[in-house]
Amino acid sequence: MVSSPVRVITVEREYGSRGGEFAHDLASRLGWRLLDSELLTAAARKACVPEDLAAKFDDRLDPWYYRYGKVFWQDQLYSTATESEDKVFNCERMYALIKDEILEQAKTGDCVIVGRGGAAALAGKPGCLHIFVYATMAAKRNWFAQTFPNRAMHADQELAAHDKRRAAAIKQYYQLEWCARGLYHMLLNSCIGFEAMIAAVEGAISVRAAMPQTACG
Repeated sequence: MVSSPVRVITVEREYGSRGGEFAHDLASRLGWRLLDSELLTAAARKACVPEDLAAKFDDRLDPWYYRYGKVFWQDQLYSTATESEDKVFNCERMYALIKDEILEQAKTGDCVIVGRGGAAALAGKPGCLHIFVYATMAAKRNWFAQTFPNRAMHADQELAAHDKRRAAAIKQYYQLEWCARGLYHMLLNSCIGFEAMIAAVEGAISVRAAMPQTACG
């Protein structure tokens, strides 16, 4: 890995940690582009499907029975389908399109990429800073209760289920562990507040900019 000035920041986050809000504020402070729902929009456009359809596949795996059946559909002895693989829109196809978009946008730089395997897609790439945002369970419960007051009693189950889906998607499409510390340069607890988080990131960026471009571990 080469140490070079940061031009791309990826922000992965636990559900309820407000990592997406932090990424928005960080991009605004830096004057960089925010790529969050924009990634879904790009995938939908490339696949020629409605954006609301693409959103249904976000942070998910195709159902087990779909993936199991796909083995047979792809076998010419069993398949009667005439559609080519790139004409089918599913979770796997969407993640492939999003990965292409992430790699393309990273070439331009000056962007903050939210979730969707950004850190995995750009792992080991120079000029990238990968951040994982987490929070205490109490803070996440409080966020969930304020955001979904009618479902507050199910906070623990829904928070855990959402993160489990994200982890499963990254494992399936990148063969990497979603919350593995080695995938990220910074782990930030959002309980310290966005200002402190942004200051930490700005400090890391300024230090990286001042460093000579040498190999680092």
